Amino acid sequence: MDERGFGSSGIAVPPLGMGCWAIGGPFWAGAQPLGWGQVDDDESRKAIKKAFDLGIRLFDTADVYGTGHSERILGQALAGHRGEAVIASKWGNTYDESRRALLDPDITPQYLRRALEASLRRLRTDYLDIYQFHLADIEPADTMPLIAELESLVAAGKIRTYGWSTDDPQRAAAWSAGAHCTLVQHELNVLADAPEMLAFIERQGWASINRGPLAMGLISDKYGSASRLPDDDVRGIEPDWMRYFTGGGPAPDWLSRRDAIRDLLASGGRSPVQGALAWIWARSPATIPIPGFRTAEQVQQNAAALDYGPLRDSEMAEIDKILERRSP
Repeated sequence: MDERGFGSSGIAVPPLGMGCWAIGGPFWAGAQPLGWGQVDDDESRKAIKKAFDLGIRLFDTADVYGTGHSERILGQALAGHRGEAVIASKWGNTYDESRRALLDPDITPQYLRRALEASLRRLRTDYLDIYQFHLADIEPADTMPLIAELESLVAAGKIRTYGWSTDDPQRAAAWSAGAHCTLVQHELNVLADAPEMLAFIERQGWASINRGPLAMGLISDKYGSASRLPDDDVRGIEPDWMRYFTGGGPAPDWLSRRDAIRDLLASGGRSPVQGALAWIWARSPATIPIPGFRTAEQVQQNAAALDYGPLRDSEMAEIDKILERRSP
């Protein structure tokens, strides 16, 4: 498959990235877990190096993942390869690193600059390739001062391009006022299409970075009706926005949808996870899924999806037909 470009930024990457939320380890908003449970930092670094060796170049993190821990691990693992890697991070949340606690958001331009400098230190770099606003539901008018600040950071060589992590096409469209805005990060997976957002991104010639490409892991065969997640996992005690897991386990309606298309996803020798990534690539030429990982084995299995390429049109049509009958 061809590389995916980011508008006029000069950035182009293979059509699979790695999402670094899970390797940040536990963190909380009050009693609400926001991480994915305990992690092994050595294994995380090994996994990142494996991804790089397999040709993956986009690594997506955020300052709040593990309250700085994900960025530190990523910076350590990519030491010596900075010029070949494309690093994306996010800002907008504040946090207490000593308590691994999420605090209030800060959308001021002054905080943007401070957050960027802190991320650069943790990532062991003097610039970011991609910087993303992490607060999905802020009113567009309130974000306009951020665009001017981001443009000044591009001019200063601190960032190469930027975008908004949001599922709302109208919010994404507001940032088209920025000359160096070239992407949206939004949810997209075989169970949750985003036709309006994809249409907007394609019209703009931007990149579509896809979070949740495996429906928070639900698409994996690892989870069934009897599965239960630990209490330090965001899926074990789900926040309000979580839809794929409920009561500490897979949500029955979404599990039923997954099971209905499992054989189609696994066609041609793929695993269901590889088929889910193949669906995203077939969905739009702008898409770059960023599945999460905790082990080198997961990375290897995800990267192997590239060998198969996108699903065929007939497979896409059959999946659409099945899921239309199973809308929860």
